[in-house]
Amino acid sequence: MTNAVNWFEIPVSDYERAKKFYSAVIGEEIVDHHMEEKNMKYGIFPYHMESNKVGGALVQMDGMNPSMDGSTVYLNGGDDLSVPLSRIEAAGGKILMPKTDIQENGFIALFTDTEGNKVALHSMG
Repeated sequence: MTNAVNWFEIPVSDYERAKKFYSAVIGEEIVDHHMEEKNMKYGIFPYHMESNKVGGALVQMDGMNPSMDGSTVYLNGGDDLSVPLSRIEAAGGKILMPKTDIQENGFIALFTDTEGNKVALHSMG
C-alpha cells in the first residue's frame, strides 16, 4: 500500500460557492465532474492519478452534509503554508488555528470553509 488514504470528499451545501473558495485558497481550478443521473455536483481537486498520489473532490448531494465534527482533511499547503492560509479569510473562510510548527513534520493550520467544514493545511515550510 502506497498511501493509507487515496481519495477524500468534502461535502458542500453550495457547490459554486465552495468551488470558488477552494480555487482561491489553493490557487488552482477545481474541475467539474457532475453526475446528473445521481443529482450530484462534483468537483475534483488537482492531483496526479498516474503517480498514485492522493486526490479528492467537493460533493453536493443529498446525504452529504458539511460538518465541524468527524475526520479532518489536510490539504497540501505547498512550499509555504502561509501562502494558501493568507487567502482563506478573503475567500470567506475563518482561520481556527494559525500556522503551527509541528517540528520535523512541518507546519499545520486549521480553518472553516464557506460551507461549515473544518479543514486543515499541511506543508513542510
